[in-house]
Amino acid sequence: MTLFSKPKSVKGTLLLLLLPAGIALMGLAWLVHGLLLDRMSREFVETRLKDEVAFLEHQILDSGGQLDSLQTGDYFQEVFHHAFAIHSPSRTIISPDSWAPVLTSLIESAKDGTVRVRDADTVEGPKNILAYRKSFQIGDTPIVVIVSEDLGALKRSQAELHAWTAIVSILLILLLVVVIWFGINLSMRPVVELKATLKRLQDGKVSRIHVQAPEEFRPLVQQLNQLLDSLDQRLERSRDALANLSHSVKTPIAAVRQILEDTSRPLSNDLRLQMTARLNDIDKQLEAEMRRSRFAGPQVGKSAYPLKQARDLLWMLGRLYPEKSFELSSSLPEDARWPIEEHDLNEIMGNLLDNAGKWSDHCVELSLVQRSGTLQMGVIDDGPGVADAEISKLGQRGLRLDEQTPGHGLGLAIVREIVERYGGTLRFPTIPERGFSVVVNLPKSASVISH
Repeated sequence: MTLFSKPKSVKGTLLLLLLPAGIALMGLAWLVHGLLLDRMSREFVETRLKDEVAFLEHQILDSGGQLDSLQTGDYFQEVFHHAFAIHSPSRTIISPDSWAPVLTSLIESAKDGTVRVRDADTVEGPKNILAYRKSFQIGDTPIVVIVSEDLGALKRSQAELHAWTAIVSILLILLLVVVIWFGINLSMRPVVELKATLKRLQDGKVSRIHVQAPEEFRPLVQQLNQLLDSLDQRLERSRDALANLSHSVKTPIAAVRQILEDTSRPLSNDLRLQMTARLNDIDKQLEAEMRRSRFAGPQVGKSAYPLKQARDLLWMLGRLYPEKSFELSSSLPEDARWPIEEHDLNEIMGNLLDNAGKWSDHCVELSLVQRSGTLQMGVIDDGPGVADAEISKLGQRGLRLDEQTPGHGLGLAIVREIVERYGGTLRFPTIPERGFSVVVNLPKSASVISH
């Protein structure tokens, strides 16, 4: 298993897997071919021998058992291409003569049927033969007919055929290597194109990945483009946050500087209080931005554990608003995962819970529900709520609300933007005798939508 745990090359891994498998299968096919060839050849020879014995029997019966009237010698050799022996009490015919020692012993001692002789004691004749013997009578005259095949010559023919099969198998293996190599290079061409596109992306020549990727690589391309969209949007939000922070602290810093630079005025208690107030404004603004940064959380991939993140946020907000109660309502299992980045899920829940914690009287409730095709997140507080005429303005794009400014809608523009990227919806349903409620619905198979 160590050999395949960390492949250095996809091409090398595929060749390492496919080539030995092809060679093993080809070798197995060659072995099976040898076994089948030997079996089929023997069965074929036995059938031929039986047919030729039957032919000789028919000729002898037609001649009435008179062997002298048969056309033997070259005639039967040309017809059969096998050695044969015909024996009667009055005469024995064996052709060719070199087979006489082997066939004579079969006439005298063998039983009828197929006979196999190995290592026969002959000088000119074959050593290994396969013969078929049959005895019958014509009247009172017993007749024995034997037709035989030289297995040595047959084996040599089989070996030659098997050797040619091996040569063809080796050529096929070489062809298989070429086909595998060509197929791997053709299959890896999209990876090469993707690599070139990533290089152009790094050089700033393109902003997104646009390649005609095969089906197996499309999720990878979509995830990369989704990551680029997410990074761009976070960069834009970071720039906006820095601009807001710079704008917010610029005035208090200018006021403090003016007081400190005015050497003609004594530093009275009123001026000290004014400087303290300005510094408190700066501290609050910095604290607000740091709190939003804590809500963002680390990015660990495009999936998140909603229960764990919800408990962490509720614990933190419970410390920020110790006089208020934060409750969680959910029937999700502990290991439930939602197809949304941890950063985005934290930002959605963090902004909604921060709003609710700031404006609730006593209690904030977070609910997490997972249905067949929908993931639902709801936040309800017991605060004063929002007028119906103002609800339509919440979460509008381009609507900037300073964190010092009271009112629902803090961070809702960011929440709406994230929810829309995942193809979800943001609603503000009215619940009688409750404060303000927000419901976020995300598709269960959520995927980031590029804008």
